[in-house]
Amino acid sequence: MKRIIAILLISVLMFACKTVPFTGRKQLSLISNQTVLTLSLQQYNDFIHSAQLSNDANAKAMVTRVGQRLAAAVSTYYRSNGKSAELKNFSWEFNLVNSTQVNAFCMPGGKIVVYTGILQYTQTEDGLAVVLGHEIAHALAQHANERLSQQVAVQLGGIGLDVALSNKSQETRNLGAAVFGLGAQVGVLLPFSRKHELEADRIGLILMAMAGYNPQTAPAFWQRMAANGTKTPEFFSTHPSDANRIKQLQSCMPEALRYYKK
Repeated sequence: MKRIIAILLISVLMFACKTVPFTGRKQLSLISNQTVLTLSLQQYNDFIHSAQLSNDANAKAMVTRVGQRLAAAVSTYYRSNGKSAELKNFSWEFNLVNSTQVNAFCMPGGKIVVYTGILQYTQTEDGLAVVLGHEIAHALAQHANERLSQQVAVQLGGIGLDVALSNKSQETRNLGAAVFGLGAQVGVLLPFSRKHELEADRIGLILMAMAGYNPQTAPAFWQRMAANGTKTPEFFSTHPSDANRIKQLQSCMPEALRYYKK
């Protein structure tokens, strides 16, 4: 049985990989894109029906304008690289929601929501492009799919551990499961989430540069966010530390500036 579990895990890793656009990183993909899209669209529709949409015409127009420029840059990039088919399930929408939350997100498929609370930190269209470029990058890189796939793989690993301890006492098996759960969370899931955040930062810089927004405004935006946020030790955080994030943004700047035209 242990051998069967091992073979299953090896097969998963060998045959369920995709490549992230822009970065070329290999990622685990056990869940079909259609499944992820169906689930996310339902969540998005439920959210929009219950959300309080903003009536601020100028702010709404800015969100739409920046979003459309970024979406156009995405389409141009994918078309020029012969990958337009990868965007067939994207149907872009841009919404501004009244909320004090400092947040924004892009669902798989291109459904974008910006909370009014973040506008005090974006301040300009370039600042908003930092946020939307980052969130669109998560969708293009299929990070939601990868996160779900990681959780499935972790569950398979937990099954394998339980089989390996099957001849031990129940107390030993419970302890093993607890240690595995903590190790998986801190050693696998959280670091991968930080990796996703930093990857989205890099891709987002490229996207905003392609759309004609100045990527050099990104570090200042994150510094404004850092001044507002509470500090969580990076080891137990799903997001990179502010210092690490800004450091990577600076290291990625030469790459992004190659795409930048005012």
